[in-house]
Amino acid sequence: MGDPERTEASTVKSDALVTVPVGDDISPEGLVVALSGGEPAGIGPDIALAAWAQRHVRNAPAFGLFADADVIAERRDRLKLDVPLQLVTSVREAGRVFRHSLPIIDVRCAAPVVPGKPDPENGRAVITAIELATKAVAMGDAAALVTNPIAKHVLYDAGFRHPGHTEFLAELAGLYYPGKTYRSVMMLAAEELRVVPLTIHVSLATVPSLITADDIDFTVRIMAEALRRDFGCPAPRIAVSGLNPHAGENGTMGTEDRDVIAPAIERLKAEGFDVRGPLSADTLFHPAARATYDAVLAMYHDQALIPLKTLAFDKGVNITLGLPFVRTSPDHGTAFDIAGTGLASCTSLLAALECARDMAIHRSAAALRS
Repeated sequence: MGDPERTEASTVKSDALVTVPVGDDISPEGLVVALSGGEPAGIGPDIALAAWAQRHVRNAPAFGLFADADVIAERRDRLKLDVPLQLVTSVREAGRVFRHSLPIIDVRCAAPVVPGKPDPENGRAVITAIELATKAVAMGDAAALVTNPIAKHVLYDAGFRHPGHTEFLAELAGLYYPGKTYRSVMMLAAEELRVVPLTIHVSLATVPSLITADDIDFTVRIMAEALRRDFGCPAPRIAVSGLNPHAGENGTMGTEDRDVIAPAIERLKAEGFDVRGPLSADTLFHPAARATYDAVLAMYHDQALIPLKTLAFDKGVNITLGLPFVRTSPDHGTAFDIAGTGLASCTSLLAALECARDMAIHRSAAALRS
């Protein structure tokens, strides 16, 4: 299965890669982000390379990439990108290296990588990259974690037992930050909108039965804490959408809004939370409405993601709330059909890197104030 502690630089085929020795005198220049490489047969290598090439355009933070160095070198050559690569043995070095080279913490794949054709034999390397990048944040070597897209069906053959990234990271949080069980919340965010779906990858038929007062209460509390600590909103305003058309119209179009959602909101308001709803979803996302809140709690996947993707299709960021560290991800998948073609956009990855940096800065400032 491989050794998750393995971070030493291996012999590589590309002459463009240089090994830098670890030393206590090496310190990063400014904030550094740990970036896990994601599925190597997807667009993860493409967008990581492109993000470094465009680092000055968007003022991206320095990042260290946890991935197979040979795979990154091959993809760079395939895409004809002018990106110098440099092996490092710790993400702590990435700040010094990043100005002139893309720093790579080498995590070797077990089988050859062909763009667009994932191989389950490489699943362990994908998992190990996530583990090592998360550990780098937990150890204080990196300020935040950004994860490139994975293909869960490929990882299951390698022993992955989680529904997705988010649940895996919650388990790793319990390992690296012992003493607490972490339950995470998914936020999708862009400059135009922040939204959290209460239920995610479930059928519409099951959504009503999954909406509970306890889940609404828990999620609003996590959202409020994150808005204060990670987004610099001192008095967070949260809007809650209704489930049914017109938020049920007092039970005439469904009783969930009246009997479950509204009472949960009233209890939160009684504790001092600035939370409103249930609000009709069809009037919740126009510009005037968006000016009245800092984030929306939606009831189901499409109710949250359709407005976000309509407003900011290639700029959305997937954020995991409720963890003891900052984690963001591009809001897209592995895109096997365009891997290695040069068609992949790194816009969402750049947005995820910038968001991670900004959240880490806010979180550090909040810790100093507390």
